[in-house]
Amino acid sequence: MTLNVIWYVLFIGIIAAYVVLDGFDLGVGILHTLVPRDDRERRISLNSIGPVWDGNEVWLVVGGGVLFAAFPEVYATLFSGFYPAFMLVLAFLILRAVSIEFRGKRPSPAWRTFWDWVFGLASLLLALLLGVAFGNIASGVPIDAAHNISFNPIDLVHPYALLVGVTAVAMLAQHGALYLALKTDGDLQRRARRAATTLIFAFIVLVLLTGLVTAIFEPHLTTLYRRIWPLVVPLAALLAIANIAREMRRQNELLAFASSCAGIGLLLASVGFGQYPAVLTSSLNSAFSLTVTNSMSSPLTLTVMLIMALIGMPLVVAYTIGVYWLFRGKVSLGERSY
Repeated sequence: MTLNVIWYVLFIGIIAAYVVLDGFDLGVGILHTLVPRDDRERRISLNSIGPVWDGNEVWLVVGGGVLFAAFPEVYATLFSGFYPAFMLVLAFLILRAVSIEFRGKRPSPAWRTFWDWVFGLASLLLALLLGVAFGNIASGVPIDAAHNISFNPIDLVHPYALLVGVTAVAMLAQHGALYLALKTDGDLQRRARRAATTLIFAFIVLVLLTGLVTAIFEPHLTTLYRRIWPLVVPLAALLAIANIAREMRRQNELLAFASSCAGIGLLLASVGFGQYPAVLTSSLNSAFSLTVTNSMSSPLTLTVMLIMALIGMPLVVAYTIGVYWLFRGKVSLGERSY
């Protein structure tokens, strides 16, 4: 494979890692005011993600850095049209972090309830915003001949993007419910299991509906899959998602969560591969689309980046695995807990 294709695959992998890892953080946040019933349970909910949530967001920073360095034309074009959306993403990320840290600063029930709702709403709106943005990028954005995006922000809220946004919320909510069931016990775990069971079926229905709508109204994403062998990726995604429900019936939260991770990663890979060779598709004229060829950095830049990635990425992966291994098991509250 050429360097630009290698970096396109790595970029998809990094974004998938972010959605899988920070996705359950967002899911726990979406359910924060719904599944936990009292202050103790909400503290357990926060502490289930407490040791890892900020580290998970590093993958988003890495993804942005890769896009900036490997495909700078795509990075510049995205910011020409999505700058307000990126500011909203940062605002919701900041609100989530602030609410986690500020909630325990005072014992007042009203104070803690306020920050609980801030955390929950910021998580919900961030998941919806990321889903709507992903739906717009998948369907195509109005890129002109100068590779600028210019449109009314309300144009982003079209039916396909909203469908993807709602699917993203269901996907991350069930992902978070599975993680919460994995990390808790007692009544909180039982409620997390019930929430996960309901959300899994909602997610399956929405995924199938989104796939059908994509095949009908966004055919450019399905061109690759007219051949047999590429169908392995979306079929594997569907099997992994179906296995979530199977493992939950067995009350095996670990395998259910692993299946959710695999299903989400494979879904993102399916869209990324379906869009190839375009990195960013123009809805105005396909000639204006940014591809892995016309938006790439120089071969020297990509080579140096690949060398640095081969050195740095194993360290990041090892650190991530180490953190999850260190904080494995059920959550218990202590003096330093949130």
